[in-house]
Amino acid sequence: MGDDLGDEWWQHVHKSDTSEVEEEVEQQKQPRAKANTKTRPEKRKRITTEKAVKTKKKNAQKLCVVPQKKEAEAEESTNPKKKRKKKKTITDVLATSEPKPGSPVDLQNLVTQYFSDKRSVIEQEELELQGSCFLSSNDLTHSLSSYLKQICPKWAKIQKQHTEKSSVVLLIICSSALRAIELIKQLTTFKGEAKAVKLFAKHIKIEEQVKLLQKGVTHIGVGTPGRIHALLEKEGLNLQALRYLVLDWNWRDQKLRRMVDIPEVKLDLMKLLEIGILKGCRENKIKIGLF
Repeated sequence: MGDDLGDEWWQHVHKSDTSEVEEEVEQQKQPRAKANTKTRPEKRKRITTEKAVKTKKKNAQKLCVVPQKKEAEAEESTNPKKKRKKKKTITDVLATSEPKPGSPVDLQNLVTQYFSDKRSVIEQEELELQGSCFLSSNDLTHSLSSYLKQICPKWAKIQKQHTEKSSVVLLIICSSALRAIELIKQLTTFKGEAKAVKLFAKHIKIEEQVKLLQKGVTHIGVGTPGRIHALLEKEGLNLQALRYLVLDWNWRDQKLRRMVDIPEVKLDLMKLLEIGILKGCRENKIKIGLF
């Protein structure tokens, strides 16, 4: 009996101990579970708050950017972009300027400017042309024939006295072959029985022109400075009989350029004047007129 009571007591004590341990374990589990249940919403709250902060920052950035764009647009509207000014061409300048008749001073300035870096000071003084070297200039009211009648009143007598070959009495210089043809047509009421010759390079070989000048007496030559200079160099043309040199100074082409506004024509003209024209003017043999 005593053993049985001892066993029952032991079992009772063991059960009570185990029950207490189990209760403690359960109590420990319950807070953890509660803690776990609490942490999940806290994580969600953190995530949502972080997202909210990010969205606020983005919205703030947008708010900052939008006014800048508006300000930039407002500045563009108030201050429109300046367009680059196109460089004015010779045509633009001449189109706005009033046509003025050429004068001896214009030609003298052109000669001085061209030879300023090519001649010494003493040599430049020799290039100066006196007023007696010039004929009266066209005042933009004359046709070619009326102008020539004014500067050569005794033309009928002069042309009869001219008998030299390879030389002309009157030389008219212009900018192009087409202009030379126009001027030859305008000579009809002035030239009388005088013979005129075309002195330009278009469709005419220089050898043909040399033969034509050597073949018979020619009174008037009309052409471009480049071809006339080439004929003088080849001795197909000489200046012995030349008395009048007329420059087609005031005429303008489709681009409103005068003869001296075209660089290559101006260069050829300066070479032509240098080869013997200026010397003849200083010796009072050649007179220059600006038409």
